[in-house]
Amino acid sequence: MISADQLAVLLPDFLPRQRWYAAGETLPSSVEVIDFAVLRDQAPGMVWALARTPGDHASYQVVVGLRPLAETERFLEGKGRNLLGDVDTAEGPMLAYDALVDPELVLEVFALAAPGEPASTVRALNVEQSNTSVVVDERHILKLFRRVHDGPNPDAELADALGSVGFASVPRAVATWQRGGRDLAVVREFLGGGSDGWHLALTSLRDLYDRQRPPAECGGDFAPEARRLGEVTALLHVALAESLGTEPADVDAWAETMRVQRDRYAAQGALGRVDEVGVAEVEARLAGVGDPGVATRIHGDYHLGQVLRTDAGWFVLDFEGEPKLPVAERRVPSSALRDVAGMLRSFHYASQVGLREHAAVGDPDDPALRALAAAWEDRNVGAFLAGYLGEPAVAALLPATESDTAVVLDAFVLAKAVYEVAYEHSHRPEWATIPIAAIERILAGGGAAPRPSLADDPFQEE
Repeated sequence: MISADQLAVLLPDFLPRQRWYAAGETLPSSVEVIDFAVLRDQAPGMVWALARTPGDHASYQVVVGLRPLAETERFLEGKGRNLLGDVDTAEGPMLAYDALVDPELVLEVFALAAPGEPASTVRALNVEQSNTSVVVDERHILKLFRRVHDGPNPDAELADALGSVGFASVPRAVATWQRGGRDLAVVREFLGGGSDGWHLALTSLRDLYDRQRPPAECGGDFAPEARRLGEVTALLHVALAESLGTEPADVDAWAETMRVQRDRYAAQGALGRVDEVGVAEVEARLAGVGDPGVATRIHGDYHLGQVLRTDAGWFVLDFEGEPKLPVAERRVPSSALRDVAGMLRSFHYASQVGLREHAAVGDPDDPALRALAAAWEDRNVGAFLAGYLGEPAVAALLPATESDTAVVLDAFVLAKAVYEVAYEHSHRPEWATIPIAAIERILAGGGAAPRPSLADDPFQEE
């Protein structure tokens, strides 16, 4: 097998090619292997390591497979970014590669993570972010964390906490793989046959833009699903508060965090034409809220892509939180309305992405289509909030008055949109107009979204 020193030489080129590497395509000046183990000492071999680069607040978990250079395995075809390179070993020249693309080695990792669970087939998932997920026997999903921190990973911690109080809208926990006090991987029930909220929303929007009728008159009307999603989200927050407790809200800290983020992006020149004075006024109103509600643990990265609709209803996935934040910050309690704000931004993004997708067959600047996009967003945001606010138990977590709720929600929506502007300027400059439009709406007094009262729910199902 290879040594930790040999692996350290291969990692500086390998890490920047991975989507889960925090520094993007920037080559690290050095890589230190801080923990190392041989998991399989016969061909195909497998070694495990934690690696750290200068300035990173997390370590990176790599599981490396080793096969003789003479072997050509089909699972490696088209997987260039998963190759580490050639390496000399006592058994002869070997090809080193990411073991999570090797079905035989995935089963070995699964056996370590979930001892005693039978397994015979694996299927990789194409969507990879800060983790790598593989479906096992179409019954379980193995999620290997790529950015590993001391102590519990929020995804394992929150999902287990929710299960402990009987919250049923998360995949059932099967096992957690740990080493040295760190969570390395989780195994959960695999929910087959479901569709995530983002793709369902875009399907609804395609029908809307094709038919060009009011959203309620389209067969793909998403509002009933949005309302049910709001109900599940409220129950999620109630269950998090029950299992992990609440604490007094520190509204000054929320406002200060928003100011620091805004100032950082402004200094980088990433906010473009965003009205910084108006944004500061909204943040100041947040600091003046009389009753901000309480703080509790939240999802932290909540949007339509993090929820799955199955025949059994909506399920909430991926509790890792915002992957670019240090894990200590992700674990800080906050307002439940921060998650709500994330979902509201997702509805807006879906309406605009669907509109741009329709541009292939129509004019995205057509006033009629833009009016339909706004109507779809308003209807589904209203439905979501009706479902959320209609759950009596969630009221104990929120501001006592509708006016304070509006201020807190606007502030969190605004903070999310400011982050999105900076992100889009760095990655998709042509998309920056999407969050800028939301910021301008709030600053013009339009608020983040319609807010149905508890007594007036136009989306109540008969």
